[in-house]
Amino acid sequence: MSIHDIRPERHVTVVTMALGLQTLAVPAELLREILDPLPVTRVPGAGPFVPGVVNVRGSVVPLADLKQALSIPDEGADERRRILVLDVAIAGETTTVAIAADAVHEVAAVETAAIEPVPASATTWPADYLTGLYRGPDGFVLMPNLESIFSNLAGRPLALQS
Repeated sequence: MSIHDIRPERHVTVVTMALGLQTLAVPAELLREILDPLPVTRVPGAGPFVPGVVNVRGSVVPLADLKQALSIPDEGADERRRILVLDVAIAGETTTVAIAADAVHEVAAVETAAIEPVPASATTWPADYLTGLYRGPDGFVLMPNLESIFSNLAGRPLALQS
């Protein structure tokens, strides 16, 4: 989802979460559910971005580590850690994936006029990994482009994901 996709609407509903010291927001429309931590089954030979899978109500779902994709330092886990189960378009097909969050903050309505493009000099992440940013109550909130991140990393050979 790009910033141009959300601009025609007046508001977008997002779920905010913490990854390390960074606050991110994902569109609530992608969210299936938020779960307490689950046992992770490691997948031999899998790269660090999707090192394992989790059992979500009888379905095997890949668990992605966005900290790896976005080079966010791991600050350690505590009791606020959660798993977000999302339906994300990957290469044009809707796929259920899970991502680990250090904490889930809130569901919020954000005025689309307040969402700005991310200046290229503001981050070391690839430009297509971010939809935009807005000022939240505690500072800037980044909106990752999950479709771009998952599509890009799903297309890489495992040897390059390490």
